[in-house]
Amino acid sequence: MTCIYVRKATEKDLPAISDIINAGRGFLKEQGINQWQGAYPTNDDIKRDIDNGIAYVIDVNGDVAGSATLHLGIDPDYLKMEEGEWKNGSEAHYSAIHRVSVSHNYRGQGLAYKLISGMLTISALLGFKDVRIDTHPKNEGMQHIILNSGFTKRGVIQTKMEEDDRFAYQIELD
Repeated sequence: MTCIYVRKATEKDLPAISDIINAGRGFLKEQGINQWQGAYPTNDDIKRDIDNGIAYVIDVNGDVAGSATLHLGIDPDYLKMEEGEWKNGSEAHYSAIHRVSVSHNYRGQGLAYKLISGMLTISALLGFKDVRIDTHPKNEGMQHIILNSGFTKRGVIQTKMEEDDRFAYQIELD
């Protein structure tokens, strides 16, 4: 039987997360998507998130199969939106899911959905009913996952880490 669950990342997970992010960077490049093609996210970014307790992994039988970050509170990148607006305003009480990535060894098994579902559960348990996420306009695979996870597209944002616009999505939990 397979045991799959989401847990907080620890420092010992850093090499696996870094490998997953770097493989994801290559996968995006193969598709011609200009996301994660610079230095971001760096190992320092990942370590900082682990140290701050906002980095998570999806664990499959003891293996790190994917990772995500759950930013709690106002995300500076989400303050200004073009071509739309956040349902509860740009300074609402929300969490934001970032850097969702699944190992190429586990691609096609629906783990990105489970990882996002885990992030939604953690958000709700922490009192965040408004959850936001963004992705590159050419990242159609991630857009599909986001929309099929119940999010609604709200508009376009610009991130400080990368130069291209991002499609921004939002879900309100009961």
